[in-house]
Amino acid sequence: MTDIVLETRGLTKYYGGVQALEDANFILRAGEHVAVVGDNGAGKSTFVRQITGVEQRTAGQIFFDGRETNHAGPLEAREAGIETVFQTLALADDLDVPSNLFLGRELFKFRLGPFSWLDRKTMRERTLEALKTTAVKIPNVDNPIRNMSGGQRQCVAIARTAAFASKLVIMDEPTAALGVQETAQVENIIRGLKERGVPLVLVSHNLRQVIDLVDRIVVFRRGRIVASLNKGETDGNDIVSYITGVKGSEPAHG
Repeated sequence: MTDIVLETRGLTKYYGGVQALEDANFILRAGEHVAVVGDNGAGKSTFVRQITGVEQRTAGQIFFDGRETNHAGPLEAREAGIETVFQTLALADDLDVPSNLFLGRELFKFRLGPFSWLDRKTMRERTLEALKTTAVKIPNVDNPIRNMSGGQRQCVAIARTAAFASKLVIMDEPTAALGVQETAQVENIIRGLKERGVPLVLVSHNLRQVIDLVDRIVVFRRGRIVASLNKGETDGNDIVSYITGVKGSEPAHG
């Protein structure tokens, strides 16, 4: 029985004539938290979009949970057990917090042909439990998302991911637009996932955060993986030298 949760082999993506991702070989093991870092345009988000089915790869293979996968879209990836916080958040502005947490996985009191009755009470109770577990503070969960601050919206998206985390969590720049207090909340959610043994891929520009939170750092540069560094054997200066190209001109196997 392998402990590899996610593996990519030769993952490649072209946009027209532009190669955004080239021959990315990546491994994530059970319970492991790995950061994906690199400059803007290095291929980090492109990498995430291939894994989650937002886009279809040009070449290469993706293996998840022991089998080769080709997710047709984010919903299919989620059904397979991949929970993702995208930079765009993917929240429904006109819906309240429980409706957003259960978007696409609503609970029903009954379903009879075209007639159905949502179990709003249970969804609200479970939402409050999820927010409590993740220490996310939302004054009124019945408010539409559009009435909330950017930080609150981000925390709702992350609470949704953490609440339903099953086999893998991917977070793409989860704290980029957050203040100090909200960033600390998100980092505590990530630590909670670690305690629960949920593997994580964290895309982040914040090297302090990366070094604090993960087991391993994978560096992308110009669409290629150029380093895979164990946290205990590296530091911020070392990581920056790979990001800028001072080190690591040859591709690495992540």
